[in-house]
Amino acid sequence: MKLQDQLDGITEQTRRLVQPERLEPSERLVAELFSSGIEQQILPVGSIAPEFSLPDTAGRIVRSADLLALGPLIVNFFRGRWCPYCMAELAAWRDVYRELRARGALLVAISPQTKHQNDLLRQQHPMPFPVLSDAGSTIAENFRLAYTVPLYHQKHYRGILVNIPFMNGDASWRLPLPATYVIRPDGAIAFASAYADFRVRPEPDEVLAACDKLQ
Repeated sequence: MKLQDQLDGITEQTRRLVQPERLEPSERLVAELFSSGIEQQILPVGSIAPEFSLPDTAGRIVRSADLLALGPLIVNFFRGRWCPYCMAELAAWRDVYRELRARGALLVAISPQTKHQNDLLRQQHPMPFPVLSDAGSTIAENFRLAYTVPLYHQKHYRGILVNIPFMNGDASWRLPLPATYVIRPDGAIAFASAYADFRVRPEPDEVLAACDKLQ
């Protein structure tokens, strides 16, 4: 099954089970992000990707420069383990990881969650690739992906028991757009995809095709 088909299934189930008025804050946020033009402002293909050094779930520092010395790097920015769309996307990447490695590429997943929360993610959903903590969405900001959750949506998250400050270890309420980048060994961006609508993600096959073009 295509990843987007799985994500659409999550959306359909949510709309069946949750009253429309409780879904309205998320619909409003998506519309506002669209209107802001944030999708067009992300770091584009051809740009030089910002370097990063971030801790993995064991506290080890993972450096993008070290990974790029080994080949192309896929960077997946996700919101957190509380997001079912993000978890479905990470599972899809787990399922194609052997194909990814056969192409000589590497993958890291980055979220603003604390190291502890990312560690819980990997305990519950073992992943073969590093899951890194980007405190305050600092690296996401460098890729022009970060935004501050508006007050009405902060209230919505609290109402559904998603405690973003606790999960992220700070009170900034900063999150990234879900995004996927392919970075060439020379640091140039070869593929860039981010959506204002958190329910939409690129297909792994599309991203792998971008890796193939680097051979």
